[in-house]
Amino acid sequence: MNRKITSLGLAAFLSCYSAFAEIKPAPANEAQLAALRALKIDAATIQTVERDPSGTRTVVKLVLNPAKGSNINVEVWLPDADKWNARFLGLGNGGAAGHINPGGLASASGTGYAVATTDMGTAPNADSGIGNEEVWKDFGFRSTHLMTVVGKQIVRAYYGKAPEFSYFSGGSTGGQQALQEAQRYPEDYDGIAAAVAAHCRTPLHAYFLWNDQILKKCPFTKAQDASVIAAANEFMASREIPAAAGKFVSDPRCTAQDIEAVITRVRQKDTTLTDEHAAALRKLFDGPRHAVTGERIFNGIPLGSSIEASHGHLYLFNWVFGKDKKPEDINFGADIDTYTAKLAPYLNAENPDLSAFEKRGGKLVMTLGTADSVVPYHASIDYYEHVIERLGGLDKVLSFFRFYVVPGLAHGGGPGINQAPNLLDAVRAWREKGTAPFALQGRHTENGKPAWEMTIYPYPTQIGWDAATQTFKPVEGKRSGVDRIAERFLPAAKE
Repeated sequence: MNRKITSLGLAAFLSCYSAFAEIKPAPANEAQLAALRALKIDAATIQTVERDPSGTRTVVKLVLNPAKGSNINVEVWLPDADKWNARFLGLGNGGAAGHINPGGLASASGTGYAVATTDMGTAPNADSGIGNEEVWKDFGFRSTHLMTVVGKQIVRAYYGKAPEFSYFSGGSTGGQQALQEAQRYPEDYDGIAAAVAAHCRTPLHAYFLWNDQILKKCPFTKAQDASVIAAANEFMASREIPAAAGKFVSDPRCTAQDIEAVITRVRQKDTTLTDEHAAALRKLFDGPRHAVTGERIFNGIPLGSSIEASHGHLYLFNWVFGKDKKPEDINFGADIDTYTAKLAPYLNAENPDLSAFEKRGGKLVMTLGTADSVVPYHASIDYYEHVIERLGGLDKVLSFFRFYVVPGLAHGGGPGINQAPNLLDAVRAWREKGTAPFALQGRHTENGKPAWEMTIYPYPTQIGWDAATQTFKPVEGKRSGVDRIAERFLPAAKE
């Protein structure tokens, strides 16, 4: 076979190959690889097209440059035609991104997905965003959308047909990517799994800064942090199902009186905690407010979650103010206003109008953990309630978007649920079979060993306990119960 395929002959070749592949799938050959290398994609450079060492898939690496100052790395991993499940999967990143995780790509392609991910344009590290508005756009939304567009182009060129269904799965920063896709580009994906979603991005990092400033003035040791967590678990135990009582907090929504009770309890048990620690705890549990107006910027550290994990991640402030301005010198008045105005329209995924995604048949599952102090639960409850208000009621939203508040789940693990449900499987079953998720299963572990399965219900339904049958049961849960973030910290999206 002539290895030099002209652009005019490419479509005919792929058509013939596809027809043959339907009869007898075969591993990729040199002609297919050459066709991918010759593929023309706007504002993109294909760097390599190679067979991976397993001999069962092809890896495409490319760079996208949609604007001056933008440099987005993308990888697309393609299982051989006989292994492909006819689905495209976009994978999210984590933290400030800046790199590509080959493990996620290998795992997903090994189960049959044609899969793509991106470094979100922040390589080689988060400093790439200092003063660079194009990087802000890439990190906020553009890189994920363009990854999706070029990924599907490559899929069509390689297999000779478009994917039957397309899905996105991501957690933390990947959850921000997930909700940006649903809000800005509803046609990109048929189903979306958004775990521990950092969608309320600029207020979240204001929370990190707030905590960082407090903890620099009044640090807590690991032992003191553990004491505070234990006191909250003990105080909230009377509101728990028996299996969780005293071990973790299933619903950390609370009052100012509850916070004072926890502070009193922990100081009785841990005498190393001073008046200064008590004052710091009040600020940490309350969360950041505007220094001039008192408006709510974000809520505080959830009861029963780690103080130690709740700060850092201050690179967004470098993007706006540069590295010379110290974090402790950033104020919660004019500085936060400047920071919000510059970054929030690009980074936040807060648009509650998901009607276009719903109308195209899209399905969305989102989770957040009650013991997560890295991406606290409050903002996701607030966002979900905004969607309910915008779209006309809870039943309407439950028909395409379900949100699970996972008891005891921290960012990446325990102390409660250490094995969260497989959201991608739930989304696929919902989109393809019409089987809407209701009760999802998570696994609680104690001392590193599986202890019991926990049934998780979609918000606002909560977990109850039937003493007669010794089983979990759904009970009606309360709505909202968190302070709303002031609207001016959630400005409308740009572009």
